[in-house]
Amino acid sequence: MPAVSKGDGMRGLAVFISDIRNCKSKEAEIKRINKELANIRSKFKGDKALDGYSKKKYVCKLLFIFLLGHDIDFGHMEAVNLLSSNKYTEKQIGYLFISVLVNSNSELIRLINNAIKNDLSSRNPTFMCLALHCIANVGSREMAEAFASEIPRILVAGDTMDSVKQSAALCLLRLYKTSPDLVLMGEWTSRVVHLLNDQHMGVVTAAISLITCLSQKNPDEFKTCVSLAVSRLSRIVSSASTDLQDYTYYFVPAPWLSCKLLRLLQCYPPPEDGAVKGRLVECLETILNKAQEPPKSKKVQHSNAKNAILFEAISLIIHYDSEPNLLVRACNQLGQFLQHRETNLRYLALESMCTLASSEFSHEAVKTHIETVINALKTERDVSVRQRAADLLYAMCDRSNAKQIVAEMLSYLETADYSIREEMVLKVAILAEKYAVDYSWYVDTILNLIRIAGDYVSEEVWYRVIQIVINRDDVQGYAAKTVFEALQAPACHENMVKVGGYILGEFGNLIAGDPRSSPLVQFNLLHSKFHLCSVPTRALLLSAYIKFINLFPETKATIQEVLRCDSQIRNSDVELQQRAVEYLKLSSIASTDVLATVLEEMPPFPERESSILAKLKKKKGPGAVSVTELDDSKREAGELNGGADRGPDTAAMAASNASTPSPSADLLGIRSAAPVGAAQTNAGSLLVDVFSDSGPAAPSAAVNDDGFLRDLEQPTETSDSLLVEGSGDSDSAPPSEDPAPPLSEADELLNKFVCKNNGVLFENQLLQIGIKSEYRQNLGRMYLFYGNKTSVQFASFSTTVSCPGELQAQLNVQSKPVEPLVEGGAQIQQVLNIECITDFCDAPLLNIKFRYGGALQNLTLKLPVTINKFFQPTEMSSSDFFQRWKQLSQPQQEAQKIFKANHSMDTEVLKAKLLGLGTALLDNIDPNPENYVCAGVIQTKGQQIGCLLRLEPNAQAQMYRLTLRCSKDTVSKRLCELLAQQF
Repeated sequence: MPAVSKGDGMRGLAVFISDIRNCKSKEAEIKRINKELANIRSKFKGDKALDGYSKKKYVCKLLFIFLLGHDIDFGHMEAVNLLSSNKYTEKQIGYLFISVLVNSNSELIRLINNAIKNDLSSRNPTFMCLALHCIANVGSREMAEAFASEIPRILVAGDTMDSVKQSAALCLLRLYKTSPDLVLMGEWTSRVVHLLNDQHMGVVTAAISLITCLSQKNPDEFKTCVSLAVSRLSRIVSSASTDLQDYTYYFVPAPWLSCKLLRLLQCYPPPEDGAVKGRLVECLETILNKAQEPPKSKKVQHSNAKNAILFEAISLIIHYDSEPNLLVRACNQLGQFLQHRETNLRYLALESMCTLASSEFSHEAVKTHIETVINALKTERDVSVRQRAADLLYAMCDRSNAKQIVAEMLSYLETADYSIREEMVLKVAILAEKYAVDYSWYVDTILNLIRIAGDYVSEEVWYRVIQIVINRDDVQGYAAKTVFEALQAPACHENMVKVGGYILGEFGNLIAGDPRSSPLVQFNLLHSKFHLCSVPTRALLLSAYIKFINLFPETKATIQEVLRCDSQIRNSDVELQQRAVEYLKLSSIASTDVLATVLEEMPPFPERESSILAKLKKKKGPGAVSVTELDDSKREAGELNGGADRGPDTAAMAASNASTPSPSADLLGIRSAAPVGAAQTNAGSLLVDVFSDSGPAAPSAAVNDDGFLRDLEQPTETSDSLLVEGSGDSDSAPPSEDPAPPLSEADELLNKFVCKNNGVLFENQLLQIGIKSEYRQNLGRMYLFYGNKTSVQFASFSTTVSCPGELQAQLNVQSKPVEPLVEGGAQIQQVLNIECITDFCDAPLLNIKFRYGGALQNLTLKLPVTINKFFQPTEMSSSDFFQRWKQLSQPQQEAQKIFKANHSMDTEVLKAKLLGLGTALLDNIDPNPENYVCAGVIQTKGQQIGCLLRLEPNAQAQMYRLTLRCSKDTVSKRLCELLAQQF
């Protein structure tokens, strides 16, 4: 850049700035500014034409006034005029003013674009750089449309100067980040990649930032960059500090470029070319070797540059996860950093070792540092380092060291920072369950966990211990004995009372033989905690009491007296009052056999995964976790027992086939189909309390039409109104544009949910929409999870559910409002209540609108609500089936289709899909054992529609024949259409 001469000093500007600084008050400053603005305005409007120097001086003053926080509403045209000057300083001030003050929607943008085009075509490198800087600073869509095709040509042109190439690469990167759809590399791709071979290191550094960003979006187009990046990295790593003097930073050659090259390579798998891979391994080994060498300088800048390259190399080694030798060496190097005096290095070492612990090649090497990590957990002064140490202990845990690690984490919990206690509790609970060989140790650990950190033990944790105790006969007696002893402590946490009440209510008989834990002693111990507990815990204890009457008839009189007292049957809380009244009546009038049937022991929970993993995943991120990550956690949890969505509901203890789904707390069910057989095992109980927002259902309260309609009452003028009114705040006001038409793939997305209720409905670069739904009879509830995948806030977020055409009379859908702002990385939930009035064919529409970066996003999907969701499975014998089959013999009642198999004809997959359909899968009905026969009743508000299904696979021809007979012809046709696309 040319030097600014003394004549460009702008004395008037210096005097004005001095005057502003000398002002004694805000009022004096404003007065001086207003005087100057009046003077500038008169100069701009005067008859005398201003020369370039004067324009520059006055525009500079306006810019200074703007930076002081005052609005500027004139002078823009004068700044644009400065762009046509041939003097660098005048042009520079013009571009500076435009970059700071001109809005992308300004009427002057066309004039500005013309001036920029002139400068880009001038071949003057100084003017070209100024123009490129302005484009990058403004970064508007209009500029991207005008220059996105021109800048790549400048970047790869052979006669472009190096300084201009650097500016062009970074300008293109800026445009790509703001308007990726407009920056199309196409023919320029290979020439941009070959900039990695440029002689000028500055050009390479700028180009690699651009290539890395492009590679993340289009890896296949830029995969040729791998070999060039390895070659360039090899030359840097093998060079001496004197070879790259201009780019050597404290004896480290080109550290920033080395880090960028290593980060680019992490966008791709290991190179397939043996020579390239060998050269890369050699580079990584050299970096690890240099880390062992004595430092060439004691300056902190030297160690920072050297360690930056080392940690980026270790990240690449972990990313490839294919070189055992490098992984072990990386682990050993990180192990040395665990005792380094620099806190940041210890933090980074712990964080990297967490990832290394998941590799089969380096897991054992990580375990050798267990004592150092435990010491860090106990002695580190920085809470973030202690948290990383806890993460590493969790990651390195296996069967060989589980007891030691769990013991240390429990010990640390007593003094742990409050901010990480809940996460620590979840980790201890997961490890204790995952690696429990002796389940008595598991029970001891969880009870100890509740004792130490009861306030941080979430419902998922104590639900889980109860599920496991119920599913394992060998630990039930020990659990009852241990929890009985724990309850004898003078100060007992409420979560311990919950666990104790549930387990003693189910298995108290196993320890009743000991006089020290006789039935009456157990009851008195539980009841001594009653007055100290919250309402939900008291409700659970009342359920335990009625269970005691069944287990121990000798306690009946004592318990009835408790239930009969005014504090129970006249309790101000309706839940406690109803339980007391109904349990008292049940114990008084029911025979022993009826009582034993109603209050029988809870059946085992279905074998599904733990929701604690999902809870932990949610704790780790800024908001909710992506569904894909939840799937990953499921695969890791193969050894976990019990059910995820079933919690030990207090009402369920009175009606022993009930359970407590908790969709708002448990996202783990997303994308997971129910296990085979679960539809029947849990069909009657899965939705006992699905239509209540919080709290367990009353013991005898069935979900009926009246209850559902109460839930769907029209909103009143309150804060809970379902009608979201727009406010004056533009960030919260919903966009007013009409809903977009449904996406072209809307039908395909809907078809994926015909045989399942949970999963990801839609996902793009910005938004992920997950669904969790449950149905019982003609009622349903759907939970929609909207996840912001970006780091930018969604503003004016709104959703609308509509039933087009005839569907309005066939389906009743009510939605609860959503939050208008969705933070970056966060997730919000919306609840839909659904009622099937009569049979239907169409699907409701979900429209989502929000603003992302100022641009309106408007998309419409079809909600996966299909007629089969309201199936009630029906068991019947062979004779009953064929009798009913003959009754449905009218031509319009049957729908048949012969079609080619779209998917694998695997037997288990077919059974799972048929069960997911909602019908009962009947065995030994069809004379041909290869055929599948199903039966069910579709429940609508107005009628019940019986349906019979027969699926005949032909494995040799890869064909199916599907036959449906229903008591209503429209249902037969619709079900046939839906099912033909599933097999």
